[in-house]
Amino acid sequence: MKRQNTMQRGAALLSAMVVVALVATIASAALWQQWRQVEIETAERGRSQTQWMMTGALDWTRLILREDALSGQGGNADHLGEPWALPVQESKLSTFLSQDQQWHEGDSEVFLSGQITDAQSRMNVMTLLENGRVSPEALARFAKLFQRLDLPVAQLPVLAARLQQAAARSAPATAPAGGGSTPSSTTSADAPLMPQQTSQLVWLGLSADSLSVLAPYITLLPVPTPVNLNTASAPVLEAMVPGLDAAGASQWVSQRERGHWASLDAARQALGPAGRGIDDKLHSVNSAYFEVRGRMRIDQVVQEELALVQRDGGQVRMLWRVRSASRSNAREAALATDPRPLQ
Repeated sequence: MKRQNTMQRGAALLSAMVVVALVATIASAALWQQWRQVEIETAERGRSQTQWMMTGALDWTRLILREDALSGQGGNADHLGEPWALPVQESKLSTFLSQDQQWHEGDSEVFLSGQITDAQSRMNVMTLLENGRVSPEALARFAKLFQRLDLPVAQLPVLAARLQQAAARSAPATAPAGGGSTPSSTTSADAPLMPQQTSQLVWLGLSADSLSVLAPYITLLPVPTPVNLNTASAPVLEAMVPGLDAAGASQWVSQRERGHWASLDAARQALGPAGRGIDDKLHSVNSAYFEVRGRMRIDQVVQEELALVQRDGGQVRMLWRVRSASRSNAREAALATDPRPLQ
């Protein structure tokens, strides 16, 4: 009898231990789910706040470009000495964003930095096409840039050909007389999509390594555009101006730093014989397209955005806007298990 009671007590103790372990498991799972939901909501709130603040920063840059156009400083010439060209170093916004404009312990640390870049300071890939065909003159200018940067020139004809195919595909189709399909219908169906950003030029056969080297010197704009002599770098000037070598391009940049050129005629006069290669169709001293890069840091959350804006007189409109974000390890772990896509 005593042995039977001992066995019953042992079984009861074992059952109690199993129940306690089960309750602890359920409680820990519920606690983890609650922690996960809190982290997801915190990340989403931070992402939403960051997006709104970044939108405000982009609107501010559009206002700067608009005021620059309306003021007419420098004879409407765009150069690197204007306010829009000055980068914004990482600035603390925590005090400004708080309700009482005072930072308290536990509040998020918010920092903003960014820069406006003249998109026409680079060679526009769209200039490779003229009336739907590859321009030999433009191809030679890009080949000069490839050689200057020690890149494989063999990639350039592939890029130009696929760009022509993509442009033909994106162009509105016109039906031939008498019905039927156009001769290029099969080619257009197999053609790549027309990229909108420089990073998408890999679609057209440009390798990732070549693109990383070319990125500071080329751009992809909706239409062909001239290069701004007041903002272009020395390699771009060397490629865009006939007869100009690396030393001459560096001298141009040094001379430009002492004072920008208000017109192409002023540039020709200042540069003497070297300025004979300046062409009104290929070169300019003002710009209509600008890239805006912003970086917002809230504690360990960093969001970067890149936008392309077009300025037409006093109107500045955004053509596209892309963003990328990195988060702290804890939030990344929480979001990694969340099936909902980022907004």
